[in-house]
Amino acid sequence: MDAQATHHHLFDTAIGECGVAWNARGLCGVQLPEKDRGQTELCLAVKCHSTAAAEVPPWIQSAISDIQRYLAGQPVDFSAIAVDLDGIDGFRKKLYAALREIGFGRTTTYGELAKKLGLTGWEGAREVGEAMGKNPMPVVIPCHRVLAAGGKLGGFSAYGGPATKQKLLALEGVGLDKAPPRLPGL
Repeated sequence: MDAQATHHHLFDTAIGECGVAWNARGLCGVQLPEKDRGQTELCLAVKCHSTAAAEVPPWIQSAISDIQRYLAGQPVDFSAIAVDLDGIDGFRKKLYAALREIGFGRTTTYGELAKKLGLTGWEGAREVGEAMGKNPMPVVIPCHRVLAAGGKLGGFSAYGGPATKQKLLALEGVGLDKAPPRLPGL
């Protein structure tokens, strides 16, 4: 395979059709389901500059199996998957490395992550949020595990927005509703 060529593949999961893109250096894209298969494939191909759908090499099939198991609610550690962050600026590389250290079922906040990266104030948290919005590999680089101040959900750039983020967190057993249970009729 040409080291410069990027290929992609779509596959079924418990939450809908997802996709991955890869090149000889590693995984370079993950696409969560869009409104339909065509939109999912288009978003993935554009985001990753994929040349075409292709047969899946064994190491990518392993990543696909991990994503399928994760989206079915099983604990999965994606940290061993080789990712290609070539062409991504140094700040985002550092941020994505920090995100990959946040384990299954754990969360942090934009502000805490900013401090870890040496940024301060609300500007630092905003910078983290903006960089996370460009994450090419959601789930593998688990940006959904980052919450707004006070444990609030915050944004999410995948189709479905914060509702999708909340579903991913629920798969990991993270509940954000701190309110007491409501009694019937209340």
